[in-house]
Amino acid sequence: MSEKTNDTMLTVDNLSKNFVKKLDLAGKIAQKLGSNIREEVVHAVDGVSLAIPKGSVVGLVGESGCGKSTLGRMIAGILRPTGGDITYKGVSITKMSGDEAARAALQIQMIFQDPFASLNPRMRVIDIIGEAPLTHGFTTAAEKDSYVCDVMKRVGLDPEYRRRYPHQFSGGQRQRIGIARALAVNPEFLVCDEAIAALDVSIQAQVINLFMDLREDLDLTYLFISHDLSVVKHISDRIVIMYLGRIVEISPTDELYADPNHPYTQALLNEVPQLEHRGRDYKPVEGEIPSPLDPPSGCHFHPRCPHATDRCATERPELREIAPTRWSACHLNDEA
Repeated sequence: MSEKTNDTMLTVDNLSKNFVKKLDLAGKIAQKLGSNIREEVVHAVDGVSLAIPKGSVVGLVGESGCGKSTLGRMIAGILRPTGGDITYKGVSITKMSGDEAARAALQIQMIFQDPFASLNPRMRVIDIIGEAPLTHGFTTAAEKDSYVCDVMKRVGLDPEYRRRYPHQFSGGQRQRIGIARALAVNPEFLVCDEAIAALDVSIQAQVINLFMDLREDLDLTYLFISHDLSVVKHISDRIVIMYLGRIVEISPTDELYADPNHPYTQALLNEVPQLEHRGRDYKPVEGEIPSPLDPPSGCHFHPRCPHATDRCATERPELREIAPTRWSACHLNDEA
């Protein structure tokens, strides 16, 4: 995992999340009669370890279904881990409960991909933004209106529209409402789950600039989840590459683009169009991502890896330091 330092804000240690589909009555009867039918277990996150420094922007990248959103939801406290631990400012938040857990949850807020689905269509914006700070004592009922106005101004929204409903706003404005809702409880850590993927390209740039301004003004720390390496390149200090529930590479952004180590990272970067490679034919990563219901043994990437050996099919590679501030999980590093 990436190295813990004195400025580490959040740490995940050997974190796992499984989703189990229980057998229905017919399945249980079939099992009693000797059928091989069994409960289905989705291994969404498989032993992930990561340290995120205070004030940094960490980009989490991977194909759809790799578990990055599940990891983000566990960090934000929306999902409970199956195993492992999450530590925030040196205190385990997975072992908290009650008021203690609620206070910790306020410090880590999440911004979702779909700005329409994540907003209550029956609530006015003043209540969407103002409900949580009123409940948790950040403002009073008498001061709620001015409090919401200040938060809306911070994210570039006109406070005159605070009594409108979400459907009366554009997609970019709705995402700003989602950001305002998160900021209204004064968090220190934001999990942005594909927060710009549903927006037009021109609006994406505006929202990215807003995130960077907020980082500077409020000293925020981000986990920025995306499937698009070209986006995280411009905003991340460090990039984490995830494949089928596991982290395969961690690197400072510039070094990862200049010299990707893991074969999966290399394949992802080969898909990113670049002006200096004009006229080149781009090919997707070969093969289909395996099902998390039945992941491959050993290295999860070995069925699609052009460098795979017999060892890759049987032995899981450990995520280990290959250079200062760089980590990779590949057996090829043992031969270097």
